[in-house]
Amino acid sequence: MPPRMTRGVVRSYAPLQNYQDDQDPILSNATPPVRTGAEFYDPSLTTRRYALVGVAFSSIISLCCVTTGIVILATHGVSGMIPLMTLSGTMQSSALPSEILSLMLNLLVTICTESTGFIHSISLRFALVSESRLRFNTNLRLLTAAHGWRNPNGALCNGIMAVLLIISYTSSSLIVFRNSTLTSDGSSAESVAVAGFPILFLGLALLLQNVIALLGLRAVEILTWSSSPFDLTAALVHHMRLTPAPFRCMCGVSNGHKGPSKPSYSQPSAFKAHASVEKVVGSLWCLVTACAFWGLVTTFVMRSNDGGTVFGQMKWTLFPNNNPGLHFLAYETANIQWWIGVILFLAVIQGPMTLGLHCAELAANVIQNENQWRCATGKKGLKTATNPLKASLASPLGLILLVLKPALHWMFSLAFSASGSGVGATLQQVGLNMNYVQIWNLGIALCIFAGVVGLRAVRRPRGPQPVTYGHLQTLANLVDEWSPVMWWGHKEDGTYCHAGTSNHPLPDVKMDCVYAGSGVGSPSSVS
Repeated sequence: MPPRMTRGVVRSYAPLQNYQDDQDPILSNATPPVRTGAEFYDPSLTTRRYALVGVAFSSIISLCCVTTGIVILATHGVSGMIPLMTLSGTMQSSALPSEILSLMLNLLVTICTESTGFIHSISLRFALVSESRLRFNTNLRLLTAAHGWRNPNGALCNGIMAVLLIISYTSSSLIVFRNSTLTSDGSSAESVAVAGFPILFLGLALLLQNVIALLGLRAVEILTWSSSPFDLTAALVHHMRLTPAPFRCMCGVSNGHKGPSKPSYSQPSAFKAHASVEKVVGSLWCLVTACAFWGLVTTFVMRSNDGGTVFGQMKWTLFPNNNPGLHFLAYETANIQWWIGVILFLAVIQGPMTLGLHCAELAANVIQNENQWRCATGKKGLKTATNPLKASLASPLGLILLVLKPALHWMFSLAFSASGSGVGATLQQVGLNMNYVQIWNLGIALCIFAGVVGLRAVRRPRGPQPVTYGHLQTLANLVDEWSPVMWWGHKEDGTYCHAGTSNHPLPDVKMDCVYAGSGVGSPSSVS
């Protein structure tokens, strides 16, 4: 199938500043090299349809939650709840049904917030383009802001988005409770019930995230919906918002040289080449340390309270079951003060983990971008257009993160759980429980995840192909011929050789030669 031409875009953007990294200026006496084929970038309208369907799905779920919450509050009050699933047999004494439902809620929240987050990240990307501030294909969307307080992609709205994301996961862990109802024959019927106030909070949080994301989308002109750094770079080059720098056909993102250089047998890791990846890995290990400290304090307090008698009888399980825990914020009924206090308290405790997992997306995407770029020296070449869903599933680290997001939030709800007993349609005897076994389970899971991300981040790519890690200026410097499938390698001999891309396989670069770029024949031409 021939590549598709893009539609004309009339919105005026200032060109991106030409920097090899965030500080190095381009050689003032250099003539930008000619790039061909950039007009064939993929606007990825299919991805746009997927994204809008995802936001529509999130909007429907949020409206359903808001409607359900309003109905429960109107009929049963603030402490009201409605039975959702009747339990029978051994399930009446098992925590499995309610915990499975809680896990499904966390998974649903992840789907909704990821759909909204994709729209938000696309709009932020081109808001930064309009300000000539976009450096990498992947950015921390909640911690990177465009200028202007009223800007939907500005610091204020991004801060609100971060709070709403935290509240979404916090409120989802407070929805499911056990309920006991008297039947006509005087026996007790056990069921799993949903509380009205937190489900209303969840619906409002999801709905407001959708509104902010769509407002951000209307504020910018989208050149391409593709998540591929190659489509984005080609679009910026084609619309003259990014200018390739000469003499850097062998310079990676972290290469301090500004001119001719020899190939290297190995390349810098993402940890060394991308400052934000280093911060992400550090933040994940801070989470592990905080969780370990939390577990130690809880363990010490419990041993001090019971003298070690009950503590020694505890079993290491996934669910709290009958293991004792620290109980506080106890109320007779779930009134408005209790709900707001618990949601805010849990949001403060759970917030760092939510933001830490959000930051981990950057490491996963940066590594995925580099893996895709390194396909240019493979037999099948580099396919520039990518489906964002397929890209996530094809990336081991991205797939792990996609699974662990709902799982870790669910494990947090096991470690720091809300307890209460529903009688009829009223939630009574409510409180918060800290379960030390589940805290250690959460800490172990976080430690494994931080270790996997850290090990992957410090891995150094092999081979002479310069690293980019999704850095747009570096990609513009290295790619001199754009096509749907590209290969990178040696292209021209001379005093200074030239390496670049082509729509057919290229020979390997020569390790003992100095590379500068096309048309460079003498040292004086690059001086």
